Amino acid sequence: MEFVAIIFFVFVAVTIAKGVRIVPQGEEWVVERLGKYLTTMLPGLHVIVPYVDRVGYKVPTKDLIMDIPQQEVITKDNAVLVVNAIAFVKVTDTQNAVYGVTSFELAIVNIIQTTLRSIVGEMELDQALSSREKIKVRLKESISDDVADWGLTLKSVEIQDIKPSASMQDSMERQAAAERERKATVTKAEGDKQAAILEAEARYEAAKRDAAAQIALAQGAAEAIRKITEAIPDREFPAYYLLGEKYIHAMEKLASSTNSKTVVLPADIMQTVQNMLGKK
Repeated sequence: MEFVAIIFFVFVAVTIAKGVRIVPQGEEWVVERLGKYLTTMLPGLHVIVPYVDRVGYKVPTKDLIMDIPQQEVITKDNAVLVVNAIAFVKVTDTQNAVYGVTSFELAIVNIIQTTLRSIVGEMELDQALSSREKIKVRLKESISDDVADWGLTLKSVEIQDIKPSASMQDSMERQAAAERERKATVTKAEGDKQAAILEAEARYEAAKRDAAAQIALAQGAAEAIRKITEAIPDREFPAYYLLGEKYIHAMEKLASSTNSKTVVLPADIMQTVQNMLGKK
């Protein structure tokens, strides 16, 4: 009798344990009767029929933070990007969440990954790297209706990281180095060109000034000859005068030279002086 009483007591305890359930806050439990959906228990104390009813699923109703694994995506211009995201999802219809899809967590991950590949694949590299906000908006708009059919609400989705792959980064660094070298070569060539232009302009300006100086000297000499000719009607004397003046200046320079130790005077110097004085 004692053994039977113990068995009975154990049976009653197990029956009560199976019939009385306490659902914690932040969860909803799905109850099935003989394998078929019966009801959804909200947080609190509940009583079910032991051995007939069972708790089939325990679903969290708090916001779920779902990390979307990193994946490689090919852009429109065949660049390889590494993209990952994070989604904030809330279960709003527990029955659809457990019966509408095999695993809503896995479904969310896969639909976000697939949609990300589609969105980024329509963009070129530079556009994809600079359009994180645009990608996020398009991603949420694209999958909100699908997840709603599963009894879920996509509260937010964020692009955690979007960057070129390691091989792509290496290629971009080499391209940037080549571009910097090209710009340096162009800058140097442009500088050489400007220097050559300035040098040519300087030579041109110097030649112009030399020509102007020569013209001025010629005009001055012509004016001097004219004035001497006016002062002295003799046609030969003005030429003798000017030549003699230049001759004397040349002798002065020769005598004042630091390397000159001896000054040689021509034999006809007296004749030259006489010509300068107007005596033939």
